[in-house]
Amino acid sequence: MYRRLSPWMLTLAALFGMSADGPGQETRARFGPIVAAQVQSEVPKTLSLDDLIQMSLAQNPALAQAGLNIEAARGDVRQAQLYPNPTVTVSGEEMNRQGGIITAPMVSQEIITAGKRRLDMAIASKKYDQATIGLIRQRFMLISAVRQGYFEVLTAQQRVSTLASLEQIAKNSYENTQRLLDAKQVALLDSLQVQLELNRVQADLEASKREQTAAWRRLTSTMGLPQLAETILAGSLEAPLPNYDFETSKAYVIERHPEVGVALVGVDHANLTLKRNEAQAIPNVTVGAGFMRNNNEREDQWRFQVSVPLPLFNRNQGKILTARADVDRSVQEVSRVQNDLVNRLATAFGTYAAAKERVEKYRKSILPIAQQANKIAFDAYKGGQFEYLRVLQSQRALQEANLEYVRSLGEAWRSAAEISALLLQEDLATPAAIQKK
Repeated sequence: MYRRLSPWMLTLAALFGMSADGPGQETRARFGPIVAAQVQSEVPKTLSLDDLIQMSLAQNPALAQAGLNIEAARGDVRQAQLYPNPTVTVSGEEMNRQGGIITAPMVSQEIITAGKRRLDMAIASKKYDQATIGLIRQRFMLISAVRQGYFEVLTAQQRVSTLASLEQIAKNSYENTQRLLDAKQVALLDSLQVQLELNRVQADLEASKREQTAAWRRLTSTMGLPQLAETILAGSLEAPLPNYDFETSKAYVIERHPEVGVALVGVDHANLTLKRNEAQAIPNVTVGAGFMRNNNEREDQWRFQVSVPLPLFNRNQGKILTARADVDRSVQEVSRVQNDLVNRLATAFGTYAAAKERVEKYRKSILPIAQQANKIAFDAYKGGQFEYLRVLQSQRALQEANLEYVRSLGEAWRSAAEISALLLQEDLATPAAIQKK
């Protein structure tokens, strides 16, 4: 559980390559030159998903901000440890030719009572814990966003490749039709329909190329490297899709997700804040002592003072009431966060399962049938058995099947990326604890 997770969080941060000085120091040292070379080089370099993630961890400003939040929280912890400064006073009374009464120095010190300082340090420590968990949360948010952007670009690349292949098929059909038209074996209408289909495929191809560029720009913006030159990404959508078990994943997310950790630490923070506000009603004591020279009487004297505010009217009632409400609100926040995570997980699982099922359907039956139908129609057309309208229909069905297959693959992988981030997976490979056997 997160209530006693300070050592766990620091260990996890160390495993993820994070330090108190900022996130991704080792990654920055390793990939910083690669980023610079990639931006400046005119020749694009093929990049893998791991390359993109490591570059993002080194350069993303949101992750750097999360690291600086830890540094700011550390400053609050240090400040809470400090005791109030003493006060030195020099005063003069009844000043006249003899010099009057001079007190120099008068030193006073506020004594913190009711464990307020201890509570202040505990409250600051909880904020530090929240900032540390927040860094872990931001890290996986970034990894998820980069993964989804990567698969969006990879899907666009494969769509362009698929349309390029279909364009070649359409060109071959057009050239064959032109030969038949010259031999007066087909009508001009058939030739125009074939040309129209070729133009349509070419228009889709150009639009897909522009979408690929837009997807790349979105990815590099997410990474924090908008200047990164567009390049081909390594990888394939045809890789085996991972298997997940929803109930096991749900239990894992509810217990271990950083957002739950932040909420649980928030409950501790709210309870400590309530105790601190209750302690505020107990006044601090200020004590002082000093040396006084009475020039009028020509005497040296010591003086001391003790002062205590009387909590007659203000006993911090309003802030105590607010703090009690914050305790109840923080408890409800844990449930809200857990419900939200389960909702997100369920949505991702639903999308993933549907896309994965479509992928299998297209891979095993729809695509083979569409390919076979197109081949039969084209061979029959060349043999003079079919009109070309039948060929156009089969080609269009093949094109739509291929593009839907690519779209489903991309949707499945983007959903898998979201699930893997919710499960705090460093890699998309499913661990045994999460995989359904």
